[in-house]
Amino acid sequence: MTEAEKLRALIDGARHIVFFGGAGVSTESGIPDFRSESGLYKAQSEYGHSPEEMISHSFFLREPDIFFHYYKENLIYPDARPNAAHLGLAQIERAGKDIKIVTQNIDGLHQAAGSSTVYELHGSVHRNTCTSCGAKYGLDYILDPAHCKWSDGRASDGDDSQSPSVPWCGRCGGLVRPDVVLYEEGLDGDTVSAATAAIAKADLLIVGGTSLVVYPAAGYLNYFRGDALVLINKSATSADGRASLRIRRPIGEVFSELGY
Repeated sequence: MTEAEKLRALIDGARHIVFFGGAGVSTESGIPDFRSESGLYKAQSEYGHSPEEMISHSFFLREPDIFFHYYKENLIYPDARPNAAHLGLAQIERAGKDIKIVTQNIDGLHQAAGSSTVYELHGSVHRNTCTSCGAKYGLDYILDPAHCKWSDGRASDGDDSQSPSVPWCGRCGGLVRPDVVLYEEGLDGDTVSAATAAIAKADLLIVGGTSLVVYPAAGYLNYFRGDALVLINKSATSADGRASLRIRRPIGEVFSELGY
């Protein structure tokens, strides 16, 4: 049997499936991993700070102009579309399987592909909240220059080297921030509880696009007590020794071969 045929057999025989995905799932949609060597180099050379510093809670409060410029240029890809992995997972659900998604990505591509149960551990770029009144905004709002000013309240005068990128609330004038988990912040407790409960219930856990080095999310595998663990990643992971099936190929390529 091919690797895809083995995976298909495991999926067909499972009652409750969880897919746990990392940045490698989205890179095939053209969304680069900001933790890559090129991402680190770009951040240091263009901004003079590391990505981890610029998307931290303290940096957001201290330097909102730089935060939002980096965030919009490097973490938001509004034209990205679901790839074969996202679409394949949604097709498995449409085939009648109980499959839930736990993702470390913030791009919303699993929902765009049609998956109905998605636990977003690190939040989503599609949700944004006013820090003053709690008003909710979508992605289009914070990308619209009409809603952005510099952190000192100045609007663009046409002479600035770059346009202001800090979004402000249309209701109260407060600062709008993305509903993504920044460095120095904890994960949402309800999302974590739901994700770990799903993993604990699963009899098949498929892990894809992650080397399992980012904690606390990587530790969620400890909740799995099911029959089969599948790892799909182009490089080795810390859980290779526990896997029933290891596939070191592009994840979209694997899911396109399942035939759902």
